[in-house]
Amino acid sequence: MTGPSEAQPAEGPPVGTIPDDGAPPHFGSGSNAEVLLRRLELTVRRRLDGLLQGDHLGLVPGSGSEAGDSRTYHPGDDVRRMDWPVTARTQVPHVRETIADRELETWAVLDLSASLDFGTANCEKRDLAIAGLAAVSHLTVRGGNRLGAVVTTGERVDRYPAVPGRMAADRLLRSVVATPRAASGRRGDLATALESLRRPPRRRGLVVVVSDFLGDADWERPLRGLSARHELLAIEVVDPRELELADVGLLTVVDPESGQTLEVPTGNAEVRRRFAEGAAAQRREVAAALRRCGAGHLRLQTDRDWLADVVRFVAERRRAGSGGASR
Repeated sequence: MTGPSEAQPAEGPPVGTIPDDGAPPHFGSGSNAEVLLRRLELTVRRRLDGLLQGDHLGLVPGSGSEAGDSRTYHPGDDVRRMDWPVTARTQVPHVRETIADRELETWAVLDLSASLDFGTANCEKRDLAIAGLAAVSHLTVRGGNRLGAVVTTGERVDRYPAVPGRMAADRLLRSVVATPRAASGRRGDLATALESLRRPPRRRGLVVVVSDFLGDADWERPLRGLSARHELLAIEVVDPRELELADVGLLTVVDPESGQTLEVPTGNAEVRRRFAEGAAAQRREVAAALRRCGAGHLRLQTDRDWLADVVRFVAERRRAGSGGASR
């Protein structure tokens, strides 16, 4: 079950404006992305800056986990850090120095497949996904921290290297907004995008996955592989019509990732009940899979104040002492 897909796009605010109902800006064709992103940044900073005090102190305790240079062994050095290849080559005992992880490297995997081009409430899921990425950017890019991204649409995969600095993060967001929409009938490939972060292995950091997690759960295995080295945060983007159907008579829905058309008699209470039960079961399966992967789980809905949900999530994670997106 993949839920209802769009027959008509969401009727959001006029292009180039930011709504006052808690919805993110609509990055439609003809919009001024520069202006919208700047206003979005001001909104996010005003709501989230109070949650972040102090710089990132390190991903793991101790002297660090990144390999550095080798040096000769001195009595008292930890033998577990012996550099055996250099020792064998020089016939002199050497140990490998490590570099402390004082900056956070964040990688965002953003799903912009055709199923995200849908919305029946305050915005499209695509706009909400971009807003979630913007929030992650403003939460993590400070003190030399780096942000990179892998954006998948089903037709293309765009990679943006992890670079420090606010200006680099702004360029990344502008590039993501400019990503062409996927053609109808093309399925997303979240699993491949996640797998690309595993090989080659990257320094320990934070991996944020933004998706609606519809369709097959083939993303679970690569996400679980990433959990062995990285902290994980999953941002699930949901529209209310994917959870329950309104009584609007005979409704024609189209799955944008398969092109399949289906007529649904929403006036039938039994049909609405079975759909709601199936949708709830699907979302429980997604939540359970994310828990198995050890990922933090933040749900954003197109009919809710998304920033309030982000603030609540970050505050709860900080109180719990687990770090979350603000780590």
